[in-house]
Amino acid sequence: MGLFDKFKEITRKVSEVENNIYNEKLDYLEVYERNLQLEKEIEERTSELNDANRRILTLQHIWDMMNSSTPLENVLEAIVNSTQGELGYMHCVIINKCQDEDGQYLSILAQSHDNLIARLNNIIGSPGIQMRRLNYDEKSIFADALRKKTILQTSDLDLSLKAVLPELSQNTIQKILTNQPIKSLIVIPLFTRGKEFGWFCVFSSREELASAESDFLRLFAKQIEMAITIADLFQAVRNEAVTDPLTGLYNRRYFEESLAKEVARANRQRQPFSVIGIDLDFLKKINDTYGHLYGDLAIKTIANVLKANARSIDIPARIGGEEFDILLPGINSEGAMAAAERIRKSIENAEIEAVGKITGSLGVATFLEHTDSVEELLELTDQAMYTSKRNGRNQVTLAKPISETSWQEIAVNTFIDILSKNRVPMAQKLSQELCEKLKTKDEMKQDALYTVADMLTKLYNPMHEQGVVKNKILMAVSLAKRFDVPKEDIDNLRVALLLYDIGNLMIPSELLQKATPLTEDEREKIKHHPLIAAQEILKPISYVHDILPIIENHHENWDGSGYPNKISKNEIPLTSQIILIIDEYFALIESRPYRAKMSSRDALEIIKFEADKKWNKALVNEFVSLVEHDIV
Repeated sequence: MGLFDKFKEITRKVSEVENNIYNEKLDYLEVYERNLQLEKEIEERTSELNDANRRILTLQHIWDMMNSSTPLENVLEAIVNSTQGELGYMHCVIINKCQDEDGQYLSILAQSHDNLIARLNNIIGSPGIQMRRLNYDEKSIFADALRKKTILQTSDLDLSLKAVLPELSQNTIQKILTNQPIKSLIVIPLFTRGKEFGWFCVFSSREELASAESDFLRLFAKQIEMAITIADLFQAVRNEAVTDPLTGLYNRRYFEESLAKEVARANRQRQPFSVIGIDLDFLKKINDTYGHLYGDLAIKTIANVLKANARSIDIPARIGGEEFDILLPGINSEGAMAAAERIRKSIENAEIEAVGKITGSLGVATFLEHTDSVEELLELTDQAMYTSKRNGRNQVTLAKPISETSWQEIAVNTFIDILSKNRVPMAQKLSQELCEKLKTKDEMKQDALYTVADMLTKLYNPMHEQGVVKNKILMAVSLAKRFDVPKEDIDNLRVALLLYDIGNLMIPSELLQKATPLTEDEREKIKHHPLIAAQEILKPISYVHDILPIIENHHENWDGSGYPNKISKNEIPLTSQIILIIDEYFALIESRPYRAKMSSRDALEIIKFEADKKWNKALVNEFVSLVEHDIV
């Protein structure tokens, strides 16, 4: 091979090596570029995954709040602020579609805290947008989103703003939107339990709505709908627990809870408050003449008057039957009398078809003016209301201080006398314990009486339930008021109900708790308990002599077949008959060793069957009406 050929061969091999190197370089560059692309894609996917994880955690946090006692407004605030932060929106807001007598309007329930809303409120001035009644436009994007039940997006921000705030000038709208990075408004319709609720709205710096973004907005919208539904259900349950089903007013329990809170506030701030007591006049006559349907209508009419005349902080309540109380925080006696007179006139002006005009008797008492005891305050209100009744009805009476010993003091002193002087067989330790319970503050005296009476009853009736004595007294007082029983007699009835069965403590427990039928001799021993209570236990206590006839005759029947004196009809004190019917009712709905407890309705059927036998028929009718109002 010549020199030239060798050179040519070497050149060829060098070129081959160069080509190989170049090709390998291209391969390396391709691999490198692919790696860069993969790293970028991994970074993007990782970022998306992290965003998704954060959003899921946010949703979990919101879900946890919804399942706690967190108020709805706090949950909604968390949702709008989380949405703004996680998805990078300029502003988020939840809007409720509302309606009142003036028509449909919009109300902001929650909005994110950001520079955009601060700027808007600064430009439009006070009140801020969240406090305003916003316009509802049937041609707006909001109405379209509800009708189509779908997410809508618009870049016509000035048009959307003008739809809810039509009073703003075009110059003001331009000032709001100028130099703002907002490109679009996204409107997500909200529905709760199949009904239109409003919208979840976000202001975005992006013109397009990505699919993943749309999915997350739907998720947050579902959280809002669920939060609102849960809050509505909770409120419905709460309303049922604190409201009277017939009238929609607050019930006795809520009134008493509110009263206790107001007493604490009044004592702390030394600021008075007042209570107005109202009793519907002639309810019995309305029931007898037109039927209970019209009686209920009269009760509802008074309830509507109270709602119309109450301030937002007042507590109007149905206490029972035809009785109502209104708690007036921060109002002295002068203001309360003016409010009571306004209510009286409104009741008088409210006509009922067929019945005509109705009226009410009202009483007013003021805490820190008339008394600093809540129990005495209610007592004074009650007395003033019954003074209005006695003086001709349809009037307002201001309370006067109690000048005589209250029924609670009489009852407490009687129990202490019985227990401390061993007038009934009882362990000394228990007797001392009960006496200590009775030596309590005035405002706790009534609860102490109920507790002691329940404990004593449980000694001879182990199946007796705590709280029954209080329920008996409340029911008896309501029943007595239906018959216009004087205040003094009602007080005696209260004391008698605490003491009427105390004679059972003198009867062997095995006899009272016997599960098999009683012999004639055993039955006679039990029949003796009213006389034991009246003559042996209570007669030595001078200040309860007015109560003895009530207790002694509380087992006398209307037809004369009762015991111990076989008297009949109007010879029997009405208060004794009231005790008998209430004692029978509670005996029927409580368990006994020889039978299971009955339902209220079954117990009422038995009581109705005994009308004009054990009880006056008029008393039975009023009692049944009273109980049915509580069980309907």
